[in-house]
Amino acid sequence: MVDRVFLHIGLPKTATSYLQTIIWSQREVLRERGLVVPGTERRDHLWASRAVRGDLRDDAPAQHRTAWPRLCAELADARGTGLVSHEFFAAASSDQARAVVAALPTAEVHVVVTAREPLGLFAASWQESLKNGATTPMADYARTESPRSSAIWNWRTLDLRLVLERWGEAVPPERTHVIVLDPEAAREDVWHRFGSVVGLDTDGVDVSRSFPNSSMGVAEAETLRRLNGALDGFGSAFDRGVWIRTFLADERLVPRRGDRFWPDPDQVQECRERGAAAIAHLASRPYDVVGDVAHLQVPLDLEPRRLTSSVTEAEVAEVAVGLAATLLGDVRSATRQARQAPPPSVPEAPARRRAAVRRAARAARAARSRAGAWRRRLSPGR
Repeated sequence: MVDRVFLHIGLPKTATSYLQTIIWSQREVLRERGLVVPGTERRDHLWASRAVRGDLRDDAPAQHRTAWPRLCAELADARGTGLVSHEFFAAASSDQARAVVAALPTAEVHVVVTAREPLGLFAASWQESLKNGATTPMADYARTESPRSSAIWNWRTLDLRLVLERWGEAVPPERTHVIVLDPEAAREDVWHRFGSVVGLDTDGVDVSRSFPNSSMGVAEAETLRRLNGALDGFGSAFDRGVWIRTFLADERLVPRRGDRFWPDPDQVQECRERGAAAIAHLASRPYDVVGDVAHLQVPLDLEPRRLTSSVTEAEVAEVAVGLAATLLGDVRSATRQARQAPPPSVPEAPARRRAAVRRAARAARAARSRAGAWRRRLSPGR
C-alpha cells in the first residue's frame, strides 16, 4: 500500500482541469518521482467520485461502478504516494467522506482543496453548468444549498467552509491542505504549489499540454442556455461533454470573446459573506493553508460589467446567426473531408472466406467466357 494518499477534491472551477491535464499527461513522469496516479484513464477518477456519492445510473457500466474499488486496489499494490483528483468529490456527504477514507485503511489520507474568491467562482460555475446542459438563468442559480451529494452546481460544492466541514468529519485539519489561488500569479504557480503539498518535485515537468478553461461572453452564455432547452437526445455525459461543452461552447462560443458579466447584486453580496465566513473558518482550525487567505475575499470595488438580464433578443439573434453560419461551414468541411478520405482497407479474410472469394471469381470468369462465346455465335456474319 502507498504510505500516503492525497485526495484532491476540488473545488470546481479552481484550476482543477488545468492540474488534471498535467497530472494525466505526465503520469509516468510523476510515477518515476514517487507519485502514483491510479486508474487506466482520466475518467476513472470522475467515475470514482460518482460511485462514492451514489451518483451512478442503475444501468451504469461495470467500468463506472467498479472505478473506486479499482483505484483502491491499485493503490494497495503500489509504493510511494497516491493521488486521486476530481472536483466532484467536494459534494460528498460526511458519511461518504468517511467511507472514502475507510477504503484506504493503511494509508495516511490527506485532503487537498484548491480555492478562489467566491464571486469569480460563482460566475464561472454557472457557465460550467450551462456547458453541461443546464437551463437555469443566473438570477435563479444556486439559490440554495442542496442536501443531495449528487448535486454539483450549487453552494454545496462552491462554499469552501461547507466542504471543509463535511470532509473534516473524515480527515483532520492538520492533514487538510487549502491552496488559495492568486489571481495575479502566473498560471503555473498553482501547479508548483500543488506539487509542494503532495511532495512532488515539479521542476522540469512538462506543462505545455495544459490549457486555460476560458469563459463565454454574457450574450453567448444566454444563447447557450436557450439552446440547451431546445436540444433533444443530448442527456448522456458523453454527449454533454463532447458536443455541448467542447464542440459548441469551448470551440465556437468562447472564441467570440463577448462581454464579461457579474451575477445579480444580491448574489454578489452573498459571495462576499461566504468568502468572509470561509476566511473565519480557516482561522479557527489548524489547516495547512498555502497562499494568502485575503484572496478568498471578494474585492470591495468591482470593475463595471454587465448583468445577464441586460442581454437583448437582438444580441441572442446575432450570436445564433453567427453560430449557424459557423456550423454550416463545419458541416461542409466535414463532408468534404469524408469524400476525400480513402476507402477503408478490407482486413484479410479467413481461409474459408478467401476460398469462397476465389470460387466466386472463377465462376464469374467462366460466366464471362460463356457469355463471350454466345455473343460471338450470335454476331452478324457468323
